[in-house]
Amino acid sequence: MPWFEWLSLFVRWFHVIAGVAWIGASFYFIWLDNNLNTPPQWKKDKGIKGDLWAVHGGGFYEVAKYTYGPETIPEPLHWFKWEAYTTWMSGFALLVLIYYFGASAYLIDPSVMALSPTQAILMGLGFIFGGLAIYEGACRSPLAKSPILFAVFFFAFLCIASYLACHWFSGRAAYIHVGALIGTIMAGNVFSNIIPNQRKMVNAVANKQDIDPSWGAGAKLRSVHNNYLTLPLLFIMISNHYAMTYQHQYNYLVLIGISVIAAWIRHYFNLKHTGKNKPSVLISGCIAMCLLALWISWPKAPAVTTNESVAGELHTTETQAHPVLVTQVQVQGLIAKHCAGCHSATPTDNMFPTAPLGIKLDSWAEIEQHKDRVVYRSSVTKDMPFLNKTAMTEDERQLLAQWGQQP
Repeated sequence: MPWFEWLSLFVRWFHVIAGVAWIGASFYFIWLDNNLNTPPQWKKDKGIKGDLWAVHGGGFYEVAKYTYGPETIPEPLHWFKWEAYTTWMSGFALLVLIYYFGASAYLIDPSVMALSPTQAILMGLGFIFGGLAIYEGACRSPLAKSPILFAVFFFAFLCIASYLACHWFSGRAAYIHVGALIGTIMAGNVFSNIIPNQRKMVNAVANKQDIDPSWGAGAKLRSVHNNYLTLPLLFIMISNHYAMTYQHQYNYLVLIGISVIAAWIRHYFNLKHTGKNKPSVLISGCIAMCLLALWISWPKAPAVTTNESVAGELHTTETQAHPVLVTQVQVQGLIAKHCAGCHSATPTDNMFPTAPLGIKLDSWAEIEQHKDRVVYRSSVTKDMPFLNKTAMTEDERQLLAQWGQQP
């Protein structure tokens, strides 16, 4: 329905805008805190712990961080919280619009687990908020006192969450739910810890009371967690465009690998901001990403098809010794049967009022134009036809794969 598409567009657009603001603020303040210098004595006498000079936008900026706080609380005092809240709220709204209202189309994959829409939605909500409760409990336990032990715990937590999501939901929905869990953890850190502790600090300064060091330490710890989770979350936000990741046989390992590598690369920049330049961290991260991409893309041995009738008069026989050329008539028949319902100037599938990505396959010229994409999505990632609504068989996929290898 057109109105639903427009609603989805506006919510997604707002989500991206809010996310850019939140992640930008997160990156900036981690950078800022790591680049503060020891101030001159006259600034120390005013209670300034560290300062920084910068130039941007045609002017000079002087930033100072107080050990305790200013003599009086200034007005206005800027709080960085709505970037996080609006990102989470718009993201959750998008999750409901796309994956819960369209559960049968986007959330459920019968080949993974046969679920009713109600079951799938309840499992999705339990996954997100149950995971949040586990994380929050760990943060409030003695485990949080050791960064190494907590990192080991969180890695195991991410592995289990990724495995469960990829064995409950469709690959695309599984990735999005892991992203929703991470985003909920990050927003929860702001809502339940960072902002409350900052309020305690502001109230203490306003009332000339002592500041409990644990307030600032707790808020900074959660900010660091959020900082390392940003790059994995950004990948998940765009993952639905890259079926070779979420449609992989071991999609949960792909997600874990990319998330760990992204956090490792983020670690390089965090070290660099503190004056520790370790190219080995960045280089090893890039090598790991290349190896992961090579593993994902490594060609599989083609299956040998047997005699089968395809779309009535369509018929092909393929053997390893004597392959038979796939004809234009055969390919057009398969496209008409499995693809043209959506990818047409006049789609007949009520889910897509316009051709997805603007790809139309009505004529042979259009089919040849998108040959590589058709072959890749139908025979390699196998995420098309969408949710295999038209029941494309393995032999039909191999037929298109064989066509793709022809000159």
